[in-house]
Amino acid sequence: MADKQRTISKTISLSGKGLHSGVNVTVTLKPAPVNTGFVFKRVDLKDQPEIKALAENVIHTNRNTTISSNGAEISTIEHTLAALTGLGIDNVYIEVDGPEIPIMDGSSKYFVELIKKSGIKSQESDREYFIPKEKIRFADEEKNISIEIFPDDKFSLEVHIDYNSKVLGYQYASLDRLEDFENEISNCRTFVFLHELEPLLKNNLIKGGDLDNAIVIVEHKVSQEEINHLADLFNKPKVEVMPEGILNNVDLAFSNEPARHKLLDVLGDLSLIGMPIRGKVIAKRPGHFSNTELAKQIRKQIKLDQKKPKPPEYNPNHPPVFDLVAIKKMLPHRPPFLLVDKITYMDDWTICGIKNVTMNESYFVGHYPEEPIMPGVLQIEAMAQVGGLLLLSQISNPSEYLLYFLKIENVKFKHKVVPGDTLNIRMNLLEPVKRGIALTYGQVFVGNTLVLEGNFMAQLAKKEPTKKV
Repeated sequence: MADKQRTISKTISLSGKGLHSGVNVTVTLKPAPVNTGFVFKRVDLKDQPEIKALAENVIHTNRNTTISSNGAEISTIEHTLAALTGLGIDNVYIEVDGPEIPIMDGSSKYFVELIKKSGIKSQESDREYFIPKEKIRFADEEKNISIEIFPDDKFSLEVHIDYNSKVLGYQYASLDRLEDFENEISNCRTFVFLHELEPLLKNNLIKGGDLDNAIVIVEHKVSQEEINHLADLFNKPKVEVMPEGILNNVDLAFSNEPARHKLLDVLGDLSLIGMPIRGKVIAKRPGHFSNTELAKQIRKQIKLDQKKPKPPEYNPNHPPVFDLVAIKKMLPHRPPFLLVDKITYMDDWTICGIKNVTMNESYFVGHYPEEPIMPGVLQIEAMAQVGGLLLLSQISNPSEYLLYFLKIENVKFKHKVVPGDTLNIRMNLLEPVKRGIALTYGQVFVGNTLVLEGNFMAQLAKKEPTKKV
C-alpha cells in the first residue's frame, strides 16, 4: 500500500533569535496542499516572496544553509527542515518575518515539539520517493570529506566524523528509521571549537550566539583570563572548562552528540532534493556544502528522470478494458494482422494497449532468420490499431467504419523489438475529432524503455456498401 503525503493539522508559531543575524524572528508553520513541498515565505518583505526549499536555490553554506529566490533569502533552515523530514512531513508553508530561522537551543527539538503540537494529517495523494538506481557521490578528497547514497529498499543514514580532535575523537551516529529521529537525534545541538568563537564574532557572525545554544569544545589549555573574556563576550557570569574538554554551558545529551547533530544537518540539507529518500546515505566529515552538493546532484538526476517518458502502468492481474473478443468486434483485422492483444486503459483522450511478441509470429521466418526483429512498419500498425480502438469505441456502430492513415510524422525508432518483448502502447488524442479526422501521438515501451514514438493523422470513414453480384 502506497504511503500518503502528510502535512500539519493547524497553523502554529514560535519565536527566537537568529544565530548569525541576532534578529528576533517569528516562524509560522501552516498546512499546505499536496505536492507543495517545503516553501518559505518572507512575510516581512514587500509582496511576501516565496522561496522553495530546493537545492538549486542554495546560495551559501558558511556555518548554515541559506537559500534564495524571488529576490529574497532565508538562512539557517537546516534544523527546521530536519524536524519536518524526521517527522515524515511532506508539505508545509513556513512563514518567517526575518532573514533567518531562530537558532533556539541549536537543535531541532523545539521545531519537533511545535509540529507535534500542531498535529499531523494524511493527505489524498501518494508520496513520491527518490530511489537511486546507482551510487551517487560527492567528495572533497583533500579535506577527506565524502557523502554518498546507495540503492536500498528503505531509508537509512550514517555519519562518521573525525576532526583530529583529542576531545571529540572519532564519532559515529546512525539513523535506521525516521521513527527514531525524535528521541535519538532531534535534541542534539550544534557544536563549535573554542578557538573559532572570537573570529566568528569578528566576522559579523553569531551575533545571536549564546552559550546555551551550542556545545563548545576546548581543544587546548586556556587561561582563566581567556575564559573570563569569553564569558564577557556572551554575557555569562561564570564559565568553566569541564574535564571532558567542553565548557560547562551544557550537559551532553549523548556521548556522541556532535556526530548526531551532523546527522541532523545531513537530514535537513538532503530534504532540499524535494522528496523523501529511499536509499542508504553514508557521510564522512559532512558539512552543509557537501550535503547540499549531493542534493544538487540528486536534483539533476530527478529532473533527468522527469524528462524521460514513462510507460503506462500495466498490471497483468487486472482485468482488461477490452479483451481479444471485444477487440475483434470493433476492429476488422484478423490474424496474422491483428496486432493488439488487449486494452488496459481508456478515457476520452488516452488509450493503452498490449501486444505480446512471440517467436510464433509469421514474419520472424524471414525478418531475420538469424536475428529475429519485429519490423518497424508492424510496430506502427500496432500503434494504429490501438489508437483506432479509441476512436471506434466512441461511436455506436464501430463495425460499420474503417480507419485510414492520412499522415505519419516524426516517427523515431529508438530500440529494436524481439521475441519475448511485450509492447506497452499509449496513444493520445491531440485534439477533438473533426469531420472524422483524428490527430494522435503515440509511444511504445518495452519495460521502461521507449522503443518507438510518432504522430499520426487518420480518417474515420464509413464502409462502402457491399455490391451485389
